[in-house]
Amino acid sequence: MEPKQGTRRVVIEGVSPEVDCGRFPSKRTVGDRVHVEADIFADGHEELGAVIRYRREDQAEWTETPLRELGNDRWRGHFDVPDLARYRYTVEAWVDRFATWYRDLGKRLEAEQDVSVELVIGADLAEHAAGSASGRDAATLRRWARRLRSDSEKQSPPPGVDPYPKLAALMAAHPDRTNAVTYGRELRLVVDRERARFSTWYELFPRSTGEGGRHGTFGDVEKRLAYVAELGFDVVYLPPIHPIGRSFRKGRNNSVARSRRDPGSPWAIGAREGGHTSIHPKLGTMEDFERMVETAGQLGMEVALDLAYQCSADHPYIQQHPEWFRHRPDGTIQYAENPPKKYQDIYPMDFGTGAWRELWEELKSIVDFWIDHGVRIFRVDNPHTKPFQFWEWMLGDVKARHPDVLFLSEAFTRPKVMHRLAKLGFDQSYTYFTWRNTKQELIEYFGRDLPAVRDFFRPNLWPNTPDILTEQLQAGGRPAFVTRLILAATLGASYGIYGPAFELCEHVPLAPGKEEYLNSEKYEIREWDLHRETSLAPLIAKVNRIRRDNGALQRDEGLRFHRVDNDQLVAYSKATEDGSNVILVVVNLDPKWVHSGFVTLPLADLGIDPVRTFEVHDLLSGSRFPWRGPVNYVELDPKTLPAHVFAVEGSNQERARERPKGGRR
Repeated sequence: MEPKQGTRRVVIEGVSPEVDCGRFPSKRTVGDRVHVEADIFADGHEELGAVIRYRREDQAEWTETPLRELGNDRWRGHFDVPDLARYRYTVEAWVDRFATWYRDLGKRLEAEQDVSVELVIGADLAEHAAGSASGRDAATLRRWARRLRSDSEKQSPPPGVDPYPKLAALMAAHPDRTNAVTYGRELRLVVDRERARFSTWYELFPRSTGEGGRHGTFGDVEKRLAYVAELGFDVVYLPPIHPIGRSFRKGRNNSVARSRRDPGSPWAIGAREGGHTSIHPKLGTMEDFERMVETAGQLGMEVALDLAYQCSADHPYIQQHPEWFRHRPDGTIQYAENPPKKYQDIYPMDFGTGAWRELWEELKSIVDFWIDHGVRIFRVDNPHTKPFQFWEWMLGDVKARHPDVLFLSEAFTRPKVMHRLAKLGFDQSYTYFTWRNTKQELIEYFGRDLPAVRDFFRPNLWPNTPDILTEQLQAGGRPAFVTRLILAATLGASYGIYGPAFELCEHVPLAPGKEEYLNSEKYEIREWDLHRETSLAPLIAKVNRIRRDNGALQRDEGLRFHRVDNDQLVAYSKATEDGSNVILVVVNLDPKWVHSGFVTLPLADLGIDPVRTFEVHDLLSGSRFPWRGPVNYVELDPKTLPAHVFAVEGSNQERARERPKGGRR
């Protein structure tokens, strides 16, 4: 193979972050520090130089920041992303002749060798660098060239093995990059707003916010928002708010038999009153909706809407666009199925239709409509049943025009499908946390599986949903709900609950072995006693306050599992990058019995003196415990509180507080 340029000898490979060879962008949030690593090497033993080159996509000029060698040809550097924007970055590296000369000069001086010829070589290098520099630097480099030649003529070696530190610093600023090699790809980076990384979701059915069994309204939801805000949630997620079909409407507990009073499933979207851009008449008007959204904003929350691309038999699309649906040989439209489950009240759209372009544009227009009415977050129902190409097109178009809009993927499906959706543009994703209960399952999932996809997949952990009441919650009683709450809130930077079913510990299934709720709110209006003494609301509020007050819990990075000699106890910590905030969580996974054990911590990594006593402060109970050394005892009774959430108070925090302002965040 004929080389393109025989003098370019550097190899750059193994760049990270890089998603699918640059096919998809990596993800970060505003204010993040992006760490870039690469394998960089060349033949021989010469010194190398390397930089990260980065820019916003809407700007032409590149900015550079250095890469430093970690060892074994691995290099690392970083750049900051202060803007809600898209970025490009790459890596450039070169053989650094001056750095090689300077390194070898030091070795020769240490060996007391004659360096007169080497000083002339150094003078030539400085003279060459002056040709590419300008102003004061160029003049200074020429003076250095003259000095090196003068030192050579004196034939007296300069003092020390680091004889010209100021010259070395100046030459580092003006390296000879004539034969520099640039990585073969410009990699992309999407920078989202903070809520893409750290969010706390609360799902509620608007129609169940009324009193006395009355159908709730947006006005009732508006009154409920203060309660949700007091619990510490910042996203209020509403199931579909559109008119509900009457044909084939489901009754209580998903029964095909129904009474005239049954309200039907909100996911059976569309009736004579309208479709996806219309509001169920019993909920109120568009003005009522906008006022509710505004009130949520005043309370520090956002309203997330459900985006479900499906229709009831009464949806206007059925008559207006029959070509958008799949018809069976007898002329009827194929309703939705997930055998053996049947959804007779829902018609899926046919993305294989010849009229796919018109269908795509219409579906995108639904998102645009609600954005125009103040919505900036969408929870997308079953996106894995729609084409990947559609999501890449739709999400890309919407986010190019509205970079602050966020999409949560509700795709409980195979890992590769979930990951593909995240790569295509979904900002957050539901996860398998819902079914990860044992210590080993949690360690494997959060310690191995999720970190492997962290550059593009942002998990959102839900212990329950209207569709999922796990066996753990059915059988574990209140302790199981507390355990799952604390695990979700501390393992993940984003989590959510379906309430009030969760805080009231709703645990009765439709039937043994089923995950559906008995008397599911999906099919009937429920009235909830929010003031029940056994409610978890005070604990939820405390947990969410702990999340807001501790930066370590606001990211998925920094999670480490720790050894504890009891399989029913799981221990893990999270820490901010600068070590100023360290949270240690220990959870009893058994909802019935007291368990104890010894937790082993890597004190050196936490910056804690192994011979001094340090304190752990339980943010749940308020208790403080003096600990000493790496191994310490814990005991947890699920009937009182099945977890510790410790703030670890040690020397790293003290050093961070002593750092001058303006340093590393």
